[in-house]
Amino acid sequence: MNSNFIFLQEDHNLLYNIAYLSEKNLYSDPNTCMFKLRQFSEVMINEIYQIEHIQLPYEGNQATKINTLKKEGIIEPIIADLFHQLRLKGNDAVHSVYASQKSAETLLRMAYQLARWFALSYGEGTKGHSEFVLPEKNTISVEDLKTEKESQEKQIETLQKQLFELQKQKEYLEESQSKEFLSAQKERVKKSQKYAGQLSLSEAETRKIIDAQLNEAGWEADSIHLTYSQGVRPKKGKNIAIAEFPTDKGNADYALFAGLKLVGIVEAKPEHKDISAIITNQCKDYATHIKSEHSEYIISQWGAYQVPFVFATNGRKYLKQLETKSGIWFLDTRRNDNIPKALQSWKSPQGLLEDLEKDIEKANQKLAETPYNLLRDKDGLNLREYQIKAVETTERELLKGKSSILLSMATGTGKTRTLLAMIYRFLKTQRFKRILFLVDRTSLGEQAHDVFKEVRLEDLQTLANIYNIKGLEDKTIERETKIHLSTVQAMVKRILYNEGENVPSVSDYDLIIIDEAHRGYTLDKEMADDELEFRNQDDFISKYRSVIDYFDAVKIAVTATPALHTTEIFGKPVFEYSYREAVLDGFLVDYNLPHQIITQLRKEGIHYQKGDTIQIFDPEKNEITDFSEIEDELDFDIEQFNKKIIVEDFNRVVLNEITQDLDPEGQGKTLIFAVDDQHADLIVKILKEIYAEQGIDNDAIKKITANDSMGGKKRVLEAIKQFKNEKYPNIAVTVDLLTTGIDVPEITSLVFLRRVKSRILFEQMLGRATRLCPKINKENFEIYDPVGVFESIVDFTKMTPVATNPSASFEDIIDGINHNGETSSVKKYVNQLIGRLQRRVKNIVKQDEDYFLNLQKTTPQEFIRELKEQPIDEVKIFIQNHKKAIEFLFHSKSKSNQYKIISDKTDQVAERYQGYGGAEQRPEDYIEAFRTFITENQNRIAALSILCSRPKELTRNELKSLRLEMEQAGYSIREINHAWNKAKNVDITTDIIGIVRTLALGSALVDYSVRLENAFKKLKNHRQFTKIEEKWLDRIEKHLVKEQFIDHESFNTGAFKNEGGYEKINKAFKNQLDEIVDELKEYLFVV
Repeated sequence: MNSNFIFLQEDHNLLYNIAYLSEKNLYSDPNTCMFKLRQFSEVMINEIYQIEHIQLPYEGNQATKINTLKKEGIIEPIIADLFHQLRLKGNDAVHSVYASQKSAETLLRMAYQLARWFALSYGEGTKGHSEFVLPEKNTISVEDLKTEKESQEKQIETLQKQLFELQKQKEYLEESQSKEFLSAQKERVKKSQKYAGQLSLSEAETRKIIDAQLNEAGWEADSIHLTYSQGVRPKKGKNIAIAEFPTDKGNADYALFAGLKLVGIVEAKPEHKDISAIITNQCKDYATHIKSEHSEYIISQWGAYQVPFVFATNGRKYLKQLETKSGIWFLDTRRNDNIPKALQSWKSPQGLLEDLEKDIEKANQKLAETPYNLLRDKDGLNLREYQIKAVETTERELLKGKSSILLSMATGTGKTRTLLAMIYRFLKTQRFKRILFLVDRTSLGEQAHDVFKEVRLEDLQTLANIYNIKGLEDKTIERETKIHLSTVQAMVKRILYNEGENVPSVSDYDLIIIDEAHRGYTLDKEMADDELEFRNQDDFISKYRSVIDYFDAVKIAVTATPALHTTEIFGKPVFEYSYREAVLDGFLVDYNLPHQIITQLRKEGIHYQKGDTIQIFDPEKNEITDFSEIEDELDFDIEQFNKKIIVEDFNRVVLNEITQDLDPEGQGKTLIFAVDDQHADLIVKILKEIYAEQGIDNDAIKKITANDSMGGKKRVLEAIKQFKNEKYPNIAVTVDLLTTGIDVPEITSLVFLRRVKSRILFEQMLGRATRLCPKINKENFEIYDPVGVFESIVDFTKMTPVATNPSASFEDIIDGINHNGETSSVKKYVNQLIGRLQRRVKNIVKQDEDYFLNLQKTTPQEFIRELKEQPIDEVKIFIQNHKKAIEFLFHSKSKSNQYKIISDKTDQVAERYQGYGGAEQRPEDYIEAFRTFITENQNRIAALSILCSRPKELTRNELKSLRLEMEQAGYSIREINHAWNKAKNVDITTDIIGIVRTLALGSALVDYSVRLENAFKKLKNHRQFTKIEEKWLDRIEKHLVKEQFIDHESFNTGAFKNEGGYEKINKAFKNQLDEIVDELKEYLFVV
């Protein structure tokens, strides 16, 4: 008889010979048949790599090769599943001497499906061959078999060597980037997708794929051998998926048994079937009609259901775009209001047993009834009111049934402690069984773990004392595990690139907490060593989201700076507590006016004339090259300093100026932001030279970056701990590693030697110094800005809607396109986008260009041309459909960034000042501008009107609202006070009430402490007080020194509340507390 694979013989002879030998051994030696089919899949995969010119993955095993082709979009998920089946069963044949004729037959059919797809996608087609015919029973002599095997082994080895050699050739790699090759590849991918879509797997083939998926989740599954008809029954200690399980309504495809408990019914359909409806029809019939002889396996009854969980699948991997035709559809039958949902993988036996133990309704009730007193315990969590409100808001959204919750809390406001409170309450009330605490950096995970081990919760016990916690190094969890800390990178590897038991189940965690969820800003971002396996930030976000979406779990995310992609994943924040609010409430420190250090080169830039000789540094080769007589003029402004041109004297001059204010032997620490690793080295070198003359220890200054070559990740973590806990280093120089999440309260100075364009990154940088530090009496922090980052960010945030702005962010331009109805406005934004993209791709680096080619199967230039040709009424849809590709190009790197000119220009400080209101305003102008603000807003802002006419009626909320309005308009009380003293040449401390009344009514401005002292003198002269009352007056005075305001509400917060609150204090004053406070405010506010 002819082989089923005859159509491969002419163009793919080796594949044909292996398949033919597999057919010959189907009956006589199924083990050899399966082993040869594994070889068949390996050779086919290698041929695809050779045809597509794809670089072999570092881990060159078959599983990684298959996953890489799927990830690159070369093969569809269904094709990958078939390859994996041949691989897995082939492995069994080799290692376990597995020999099943039925299995071999099904695998042979799968190989035939792959052969047809391959021939149609990469060859001349199947030459009319369209039906698989079961081979006839025949034998092959042992000698012939041995000869054929030896011949094939040599051919396979030759093919493998050929592939390795080809991948080393420059021409082979260059060809893969040619226009002709890419065009052909695009056509191949289209054909591959088309013919993969036409595959129609039989039920037996689909079952093989489902068997493998169930095995991966921890079930014993084999639809050929583990069937009810062959005598397979539930066993204690075994988790078995019994195939063809009989019910009164027919045979269920699988019944899932955890020991002797019937926990699930599975209905499997052919791969092309829609499955979402099956779960409420056929699955329901089986789950409500268990045979009476199987009653011993029934756990309980839920209405008509005798089985708690039902599943329906067609073996397809989950695809959001084909949700009803893919994934594993799941229904918890125990409640009538539960609805079916698609899972990305199977729940494990342990996961289903844990689901059975869980009573969400009861847990929700317990959570709602649990008081928050413990969170306020001074010997425990000692949370602030806004933190408790964050916990309350989260729980309220959870009780409403929300499964994705985002919190926005300013850096330094205690996000980790807030999350700790939630975790404890969730675990104590059994609302969740196991929590994945996800971070994007090892250092953040270590920091969170330290909090879990150190902060006392109840009865002086820490979270780590009470619950089993697995740390970053732990790859697996146990039944007793309640919290597991992991990095995104580690979880990506476990989910996307592992096999078998190492792959986590979708049911392993029922809550995921994501710390620093803003992750993904792209501007100015350097990739750390442990992130380099992700091709770029876009790839990182894609994998990040795949981890978030993989588990059947509630998601709670927290960040100080929500980005566009953050809200796309988690929705809008349900709770917000901003930096300004935290400063006003006294929980974060404010910064003083930024120190602007203007050097001659910053003012004038650096200019080279045509014919000048320059030096160029190539950081990749670490070489300096002389370029004599440049062909064109070159101009560099401050934004390009240290990025495109190395100006050592600029760095030396500004650091000389800044170090006059810094004391490396003092308690306050300094953090300096550099452009890149080389720039950080230069800064450290200069600082050590400056401080060497003063006898300062070398260890006081240290570079701490993700790409530290002196000892890897462990060394970096040690350096961070030293910066946090030791005297030295006192000055740390970083690029990105210390920009987010690292908690060092002693930081009192930030130095920006790098301009950033990202608002998110900038705010994260500022957040490094905002924390309170009573230990060193920290009241504020200093910012040194010799590169004008404040100026660039202010301009950026004030960008007008339709003006072309070279510093406009990707999000702003996309928003402008999406939210404008006017055709002319949309055109402006589209033109702005095209212009920015054109500039980026002119000198795009090869790594980014290669990635884009693989992503879109077209060159960046052709893609932009296609964008330009879109009609204006269709351009929004085009941009939405290609958003990831456009965003990638928008942030791609330019070749010009790879080289830096070395400048020998000298520099000197030309000017140093602290500007007001984020601009270069003189103090007198700033005060006058604030006076205008008061006049223009007196009718709009109620607090201004009250302050001017009846100040004692002002409430705490009205005062806070006024402060926020002022802050948003650029008038902080700190800057106003500073400007007043400069303008009037005085040294007084004022408050909002005093300065507003002075500027609005013309009254004299008296130092707040003097007014406060005079107010209490007047009060005591007017009234007689007992010793108990005087004790309370002293406390009220201390409160006013700190808060500068008091009202009825004040007595039910803070220290007053702990002493009994308003009721107790009012009794102490014989129920005259309100009158006394009103009189005091009259003396204090009306001078």
